[in-house]
Amino acid sequence: MHRKNQTVATVKWVLLPGTGVRGNHNFIYFAAMQIRLATLNDIPAVMQVVTEVVPLMRAVGNLQWDDTYPNPTVFEQDISLNQLWVADADGSIAGVAAITTEQYPEYAQVGLDISQTAIVVHRLAVSPRYKGKGIAVTLMEQAEKEAIRRGIKFLRIDTNTQNQVAQNLFVKTGYVFAGEMNLEFRPGLRFYCYEKKL
Repeated sequence: MHRKNQTVATVKWVLLPGTGVRGNHNFIYFAAMQIRLATLNDIPAVMQVVTEVVPLMRAVGNLQWDDTYPNPTVFEQDISLNQLWVADADGSIAGVAAITTEQYPEYAQVGLDISQTAIVVHRLAVSPRYKGKGIAVTLMEQAEKEAIRRGIKFLRIDTNTQNQVAQNLFVKTGYVFAGEMNLEFRPGLRFYCYEKKL
């Protein structure tokens, strides 16, 4: 059940895993994907996405996430603030993103004016089961829609310097590299920050 005034948008049809043969006919299963605000009932599925993604991140040297972050408490807080969005493909959570206005103070290290209100995407993840389906791009597009809806002119995002996949995504969706920084809450790691102006 959706909360009152919740935005739900059917975005596109996506090819789901599990193509096969039925009788003498090949078939491909497509499903309607919705980008919608998450509910508390989504947290187990969101955490499943995190569980699937973290080992893949760590395998390429990206230590941004681990067994303690992100966690259910962080996602519960996102939900309480109406800022956690999920990609829902036929009832299965394919991806997640927190679309916030929370800028880290360290963004100033790369010359960004953190007194400007900006939409900031945090905790973006897509299940490897849905890789290549355009889900990350669609979640990034939702952030832009939120910025336009709220009259905000700046979008910002950061990622670990080892996360080449995210870096490519940001450039693909029109973000410009702003610089390299550290984040106090993730000591020992370096991050790239990006910005998009509307």
